[in-house]
Amino acid sequence: MKTALITGITGQDGSFLAEFLLDRGYKVYGFTRRESWIRPNNSSHLADRITVLFGDMSEGIDIANALQEAKPDEIYNLASQSRPGESWSRSAETLIINGLGAIRLFEAVRHGLPKARIYHASSSEMFGHAEVIPQNENTAFQPLNPYAAAKVYAHQMARICRDSYGMFISSGILFNHESERRPLHFVTQKIAYGAACASLGIVNSRDRNERGQPIVANGKLALGNLEVARDWGHASDFVRAMWVMLQQEKPGDFVVGTGQLHTLRDLCHVAYGRVGLDWKDHVISDPALVRPLETGQTLADPSKARKVLNWEPAISFEEMVGKMVDAQLERLSRRAGRDE
Repeated sequence: MKTALITGITGQDGSFLAEFLLDRGYKVYGFTRRESWIRPNNSSHLADRITVLFGDMSEGIDIANALQEAKPDEIYNLASQSRPGESWSRSAETLIINGLGAIRLFEAVRHGLPKARIYHASSSEMFGHAEVIPQNENTAFQPLNPYAAAKVYAHQMARICRDSYGMFISSGILFNHESERRPLHFVTQKIAYGAACASLGIVNSRDRNERGQPIVANGKLALGNLEVARDWGHASDFVRAMWVMLQQEKPGDFVVGTGQLHTLRDLCHVAYGRVGLDWKDHVISDPALVRPLETGQTLADPSKARKVLNWEPAISFEEMVGKMVDAQLERLSRRAGRDE
């Protein structure tokens, strides 16, 4: 039986990955802050199937202790301050967790478990205003926010550790991947939530946005730049790619994405169309929600992943959005039932 340690076990990717590994007979350890675990989270339903180790990615001793207890064959580093927009106000924390935390993990593995294989989560945000479309493993990085800058640092250090010490570290340059488990502060989930509210006749939502205002106010969902375009896929497809990377003979960097571009307008069209509505009647653009510097057009060229990993996404854009809207409809309907 193989053993895996997942940092960031409470997040979207961590929960899908834990399920994936458990289905393949792994013993799974999760590494997370205590306060993140005691709250309801994406992996709460796995509590009796995984072993949770408490610690902080900012503390090297916590990481070393977790490695010593779990002694994993495979390590999946998914821990992150995962909000690019919020990284402007939390730039130091973002660097500590996304950048220095990864380096502390690499060093702890190098000294304590040199044979362990590491998957490190990089990000398409690193490309920033890319001059080449689509982007592949050789495209230059031009980060435009603190989140992306920290990810570039960790990505390059993963490469340096791999080349200098012979460590098995594979980095997935992940393009946007969503699911019904995304928190509400992600724009994709806000849109799914807005569509569900419109379908259920909720004019002023109970849930609030990052400014403390209802996500849906006076029947309208406020978004930033509707022309923002991304390569969106479903998280369950992406965690499958993570696992396949660690089953290869040699480590490397891999772009993981669908190779298809969609705008926020497209996402709104599919989400509101799922409930038989016209998104233009329910969505407005608010300049206050536009980022100071918006990442350019990021589109994956996943040719290497297809060729080397034999990886293809199984869930379409429309299916992904539909799953998210359906989940929000179910959640809001359950809440309404409890309130009656």
